[in-house]
Amino acid sequence: MRVNVISDVHGNTQGLRTAGDGADALICLGDLVLFLDYADHSRGIFPDLFGVGNADRIVELRTARRFDEARDLGRELWSRLDIDPAAAIEGAVRRQYAEMFAALPAPTYATYGNVDIPSLWPEYARPGTTVLDGERVELGGRVFGFVGGGLRTPMRTPYEISDEEYAAKVEALGEVDVLCSHIPPDVPELTYDTVPRRFERGSRALLEAIRRTKPRYALFGHVHQPLARRMRIGSTECVNVGHFAATGRPWALEW
Repeated sequence: MRVNVISDVHGNTQGLRTAGDGADALICLGDLVLFLDYADHSRGIFPDLFGVGNADRIVELRTARRFDEARDLGRELWSRLDIDPAAAIEGAVRRQYAEMFAALPAPTYATYGNVDIPSLWPEYARPGTTVLDGERVELGGRVFGFVGGGLRTPMRTPYEISDEEYAAKVEALGEVDVLCSHIPPDVPELTYDTVPRRFERGSRALLEAIRRTKPRYALFGHVHQPLARRMRIGSTECVNVGHFAATGRPWALEW
């Protein structure tokens, strides 16, 4: 049995078309939407609306952790446009979802990332794509548990939830062989992004579940350039499956 695992797709529709090649199933750990590409500021919803120069400015502010100034800039830019922000963003996200869900192979098992909009997924997930969040599925005799979304941050991305709500979803899984989430467990080596030089939020609940239930694997994404891509916590192999938007390569799990 082989399962290909990806995360942080961020608009890489071309890569999605071949992500399941050679595998019995594809697992997608979220972040399909591309709002702003930090490596190429000309790509994404933000530069399409406001131009590359403003994308450069907002990336500079966010990288410097000047989040209040970044939000002020965002409000100023929206005020110049004669459109409703929510409607404009939803329309752009819908166009991205239509392309990406159409590219997913069957079967695909997917959960949400922190930049995704869960309420839209039922409209675009076709037969052969199973969406799971706080739920389990058996593949090839192994039990996979899925936890989607992220924890609350100053970035205020669309699918951030409280620590308590997130922990409840982790608890609902019980014991699994493979623990699949968008964000990593709360371990410094796994949460530190070496390019923007900051810690992303990891989950204490995931870390406690790994220590308590000892899954064979804990798979995740979210941190695009982690200090450590894999490490062991007890007997559990923890793996950041990679920044699919940049690499276009899935991580393969075989048994």
